[in-house]
Amino acid sequence: MRRGIARTGYDAIGVLVFAVMMFPIYWMVSTALKPGTEILSLTPYWVPNPITFDNFKTAIAVPFFWNDVVNSLVVVLTVVAISIVLAFLAAVAVARFGFRGRSAFIVMVIAVQMVPLNALVIPIYLLLDSVGQVDSLLGVIAYYMAVVLPFMIWTLRGFVHNIPVDLEEAAMVDGASRVGAFMRIVFPLVAPGLVATAIFGFIQAWNEYIIAYVLLSSSSKQTLTIWLASFTTQHGTDWGGLMAGATLTALPVVVFFLLVQRHVAGGLTAGAVKG
Repeated sequence: MRRGIARTGYDAIGVLVFAVMMFPIYWMVSTALKPGTEILSLTPYWVPNPITFDNFKTAIAVPFFWNDVVNSLVVVLTVVAISIVLAFLAAVAVARFGFRGRSAFIVMVIAVQMVPLNALVIPIYLLLDSVGQVDSLLGVIAYYMAVVLPFMIWTLRGFVHNIPVDLEEAAMVDGASRVGAFMRIVFPLVAPGLVATAIFGFIQAWNEYIIAYVLLSSSSKQTLTIWLASFTTQHGTDWGGLMAGATLTALPVVVFFLLVQRHVAGGLTAGAVKG
């Protein structure tokens, strides 16, 4: 009886926490589907009635929307693709090999995470301006990689370090080369870590606003986060268009997660049974 009551209490707490976390997302989507009278009403409307898609039409009609979508995808996908490769190689080197300066490298990776990103805005701007990369997507990509790489290296190092070396040695005893043993045994086991790290990098680069706002001044080179700021002007905020734009901006992250999440569970045991 006590165990059942305790489990029910834990389930209720879990549902409550889930509801609190999901409510902002629900309110964003529901506001995007409400007509203007319901959005500006002092009495909250919990369910849109009637449902309208005019706010989405308004958001898409804002200048440079599709151009900014392309810019964001180019920046984020480039950052994730290059960073995940470099971070994986660095993580393997730190976790599997001993070399001079290894401890200093790990400490440096951790120390970089402690520096407030806002404090780097002016130095980063001056540095990129000195090499002619202000108002350039390449400059933004370089900065995002500098921010995302340390966390990726630290995360993947943990995944690689926790995989027993005995698995590689057993594969090499059976005739596999070091590279073959690593690719057939270790890599499938690290795959969930690669996916989780890629998701983090994608979210962080996709949602970043301050650096993109400072570096990108041309309307044709801006990203979606800067495009969202266009709904707030000196005359007020278009809340319907802003919520619709925020919903559209969140969709690529959800789609990316749905595309890669199945590989997380699929790679958990693949390395131990293959080869």
